[in-house]
Amino acid sequence: MSKARLLVVEDDPNLGDILQEYLTMKGYDTMLCRDGEEGWSNFKKGKYDLAILDIMMPKKDGFTLGKDIKKIEEDLPIIYLTAKNMKDDVIEGLKIGADDYITKPFSMEELLLRIGAILRRTQKEEDVAQALKNYAFGDLILHYDEQMLESNEGKHKLTSKENELLRLLAAELNKPVNRSYALKQIWGDDSYFNARSMDVYLSKIRKLIKVDPKVQIITLHGEGFKMVVSEE
Repeated sequence: MSKARLLVVEDDPNLGDILQEYLTMKGYDTMLCRDGEEGWSNFKKGKYDLAILDIMMPKKDGFTLGKDIKKIEEDLPIIYLTAKNMKDDVIEGLKIGADDYITKPFSMEELLLRIGAILRRTQKEEDVAQALKNYAFGDLILHYDEQMLESNEGKHKLTSKENELLRLLAAELNKPVNRSYALKQIWGDDSYFNARSMDVYLSKIRKLIKVDPKVQIITLHGEGFKMVVSEE
């Protein structure tokens, strides 16, 4: 796993050097900037996992920098550093979307624990989001964001309706899917015309998944169907 990249913007030269040295020693790829404008410039040039911003800085203060960062990368976690334990600062930071807030002086161990907690949470969210983009069943993988079905024979580009219907089936793998529910989710209503359209797409999907004999779509008695994966 690659090192997490931290953007540290701190105008106090002593504290800045200590932060960079300590966080680098702890395994983080740490970029230190001395003022808000330098921080903004480096943010635009690179990809970071978390930003640590001092609030009181020359040229561009931490709140302004945080607002600018959030306009471009809304999900980037931000920890604000301040020498003042003021309620107004806390409220302003929360409005901008601060993930945490730490008042000087602070222990490096405390900062390290807070960084670790935020990165574990954000990494978990990314893992969940990534998992929801890819659905594996049998020897097949649906790459939902790419509208692509991957098999041992290669990749096949899907239409938007094939993509949505296959995702619904894959998300409910081995479970019955109600026809009316599927129609409302994908077509918007369960009219006769849309029902016939869905039957056509189900037929197309059945042909696509035939490359893996273990995977099949079964029509259920009543109003439903399900995709199943049998053991070899």
